[in-house]
Amino acid sequence: MQRFANPLLWHTLHRNCSDAAPKKQCLKYLRALRTLQFNGFNTVFLGETDIPESLITGEKTTEEASMCWPVWTLFHAGSCQGWVPWRYKLLLRGDLPTHQHNGAFQELCESLTTSHGKCVIVTRDKTQLRRVGAKDDKETETETLLPVLPAIYIASIKCCPEVARANGHELLVVPSSYSYLYPMDVAWSSLKWFIINNRNNFSLRSVEKIHSYRCILLSDLIIKGLENMTPNKWNVAFNRVKRWENYYLDTLS
Repeated sequence: MQRFANPLLWHTLHRNCSDAAPKKQCLKYLRALRTLQFNGFNTVFLGETDIPESLITGEKTTEEASMCWPVWTLFHAGSCQGWVPWRYKLLLRGDLPTHQHNGAFQELCESLTTSHGKCVIVTRDKTQLRRVGAKDDKETETETLLPVLPAIYIASIKCCPEVARANGHELLVVPSSYSYLYPMDVAWSSLKWFIINNRNNFSLRSVEKIHSYRCILLSDLIIKGLENMTPNKWNVAFNRVKRWENYYLDTLS
């Protein structure tokens, strides 16, 4: 008589096997991060967020129509002290070729050297999920060597580990399955809520006989939105990440 395993038990066993690689990746990331922090590196998180035109104007459109609207991508970094003193990049998606933005990461690294000293720059790689499980099986759980990373593209800006090291920094990628270890999402949420609640205050209207015009002071809106994520909020977000880091180090070790 043929017997079948309990579907719930099979799902549990399958999930445990599939979760092993992300857990190992997370533990390796945390150990590398702790090693750098112990050696005097300051932690800086780097990220991007998309700002569609509909968010700026407040106009409601269908999902199909919104795909044809312009989308800006904001590229910035923050530490426990707040946004780093570097001019953020606001790029119109698809506006310029990638190679024209390659100097932005070099500019950021030079700015961090002046303002923060040596840093570990932590970012998120959207293509990381496709590379999970591609590690060498010979790696051990006690390994704390820094992983060899390829160049990462954020908002069409090339983030190269060699450029970071040339300026005295290191580049790490936060595991995509552990979003609690990445405080940039909190910062982007703060920015977008500010835009939603205050966009009318940054709009100028001109009504004529035939047409009416609306001008939105986008640069001022973005600057004030970034200022809304105060150093105190950054500190709270960093402390929350630190607690999650300690939790995962204890439970995954």
